[in-house]
Order: sequence, then structure tokens, then C-alpha cells
Amino acid sequence: MKDTYNTILKPTEEVLFKDKNSKFFGYAFPVSSEEEIKTLLEKVKKDHHAARHWCYAYQLGTEEPNIQFRANDDGEPNNSAGMPIYGQIQSFEVTNILIIVVRYFGGVKLGVGGLINAYKTTAQMALEVADIVTRTINKLFLIHCDYKNINTVMRIIKEKNLDVTNQKMELDCEITISVRLKDAPAIFEQFDHLFEIDIKELD
Repeated sequence: MKDTYNTILKPTEEVLFKDKNSKFFGYAFPVSSEEEIKTLLEKVKKDHHAARHWCYAYQLGTEEPNIQFRANDDGEPNNSAGMPIYGQIQSFEVTNILIIVVRYFGGVKLGVGGLINAYKTTAQMALEVADIVTRTINKLFLIHCDYKNINTVMRIIKEKNLDVTNQKMELDCEITISVRLKDAPAIFEQFDHLFEIDIKELD
């Protein structure tokens, strides 16, 4: 079972590709939501308000069928900008990422082939300077028990080296744990078999 994915650690430095006086500025950003993407696009448009096109592609999600992507040509000929950018996201096998390529027109038309090459190359350059990291896909479980059973729960958490993301220790205890996807069924079963201890998966 594949339970890892690649993404980028932080926004990249600006990269620049030139062809026949046209300038292409490329940026890659780690993202986790469409709202974040909207905000970043607005910022880049503001920073490059004199540009002609702000083309982009993004991919969100770590597992099928929840992977979303979009490619936008922003006025360039159909599939000459957004899809070549998205092609690089696929080629580098990264997700939760937004790549924006800003074009300043230099007065000489590049033709569809030239545009595809320029957008593809700029996206590639942005990814080549990015810090690409591998992360695990995790499931969240909520464990619920009386305080008298908390030692049993904590012992398993310690033995299995599980990540606790949230906890409420009162008479009534609630602990949220994050478990790597491939280990999730076994961990669920281990807690599920315990008397007076409830475990459920969180969305």
C-alpha cells in the first residue's frame, strides 16, 4: 500500500526563463486548500500587475479519488500553458502544490510549440529549485475512555510510538492519534479489542 506522497517544503525563489523577448517568471507554493490558492494567485497578480498572462496549475490531495487538479491557460491558446505546467507536477510526482508562471509579452509571437516549451521549462525550473519532501499519509483516530483506563491507552501509544495530536485528560478522557495508513487497521483493532475503550476514525 502506497502511504507516502511528495510535496514541497516552502515557496520557491522566483525563476526566470526568456524566449524571443518574452519573459516567464515561475513560482511554486505548497498549498492545502483552494482558498490558499486564490490568495496566492491574487498576490502574484498584484506583484506582476503589468504582465500579460498569469497561468497556473495545481494539485491537491494525497489519495485517489480525492485528488483534485486544475490547469489554467489564462488567455493563452488552449492547452499551451496550464497543461504543460501540470505535466511537470506529474513528472516530479508532487502534490499539494501550486505553480504559477507569469508571462510578459516581448512583442514576438512564440507559436503554440514555443509557448508549450516555455511554460513547461519555467515550471520545471521552479520545481528544480524546490525543497521536495516525502510525507506519510496518516489516519486520525479518536480514543475515548474513563480515566481509570488511561494507563492502558498510553502504554500502547508509547509502545507503538504513535503521534498524539490532541488530548483531554479528565474523568472522561479523549485522545486523538495520527497513524500511518499502512499501520492503521492493526492499531484500530488493538484498541477496538480493549474493554471499556472506544476508538473511532475521524474524517
